[in-house]
Amino acid sequence: MHLAILLTNTDHSDFAAAHPHDSEKFNTLIQSVRPGWRCSLVDIQAGHVPNDLASFDGAMITGSPSSINDPLPWIPAFLSLIRDLDERKFPLFGACFGHQAIAVALGGSVGTVPGGWVQGLTRNEQTSRTRWTAHLPDHVKLFGSHKEYVDRLPKGATELSRCNGLTSGFAIGSHIYTTQHHPEMSPAFIAALTEYMAPTLGAEIHADAMKSLQTGADSLAFAESIAQFFEQA
Repeated sequence: MHLAILLTNTDHSDFAAAHPHDSEKFNTLIQSVRPGWRCSLVDIQAGHVPNDLASFDGAMITGSPSSINDPLPWIPAFLSLIRDLDERKFPLFGACFGHQAIAVALGGSVGTVPGGWVQGLTRNEQTSRTRWTAHLPDHVKLFGSHKEYVDRLPKGATELSRCNGLTSGFAIGSHIYTTQHHPEMSPAFIAALTEYMAPTLGAEIHADAMKSLQTGADSLAFAESIAQFFEQA
């Protein structure tokens, strides 16, 4: 299987340069459960928004420090691409910014998390099941880093999970699968990111986030759900 990694990460800082690229993170995630699959980068944030993705079997949208509500020049064309992919029932997985972009493109909306930043290990209650999430535990632990969330689902979407009372994942039919969180992040990366963000997070959120990282994430199980999603789609 050949998947496109739709890069929306706009972080070009020295911190980002010192750590694995998002394309590497998502490739590692998929190959941890399907080592024979291929992934290719499509640099959306650089303005390279394709007319279609017909040469791929599916696509994954990355996270980003940018907001889907930001007036970035590439976002309107990207939202149009998502709508076209949805119409074609093209298999599409979105993480964090990708989750939010799919929601907005298809008629949902994104707002600010009431309690401020969500950082560190998150606990996600499974509120409904699909064929590809049947094997997941009732509460899935994933790394998170965001201050916005999908506050209104698109028409036809089924909520899959909630975190702290807020939607953290949804599906549309058998061709769209999302999570607000970051299954692609390693423990070392989320720890480094949390330290880097300490001035932004504030002392209390930073301390709670670092403490949460003493427990492992369900990244491998979630990677399997992504693989099963693409296989059934």
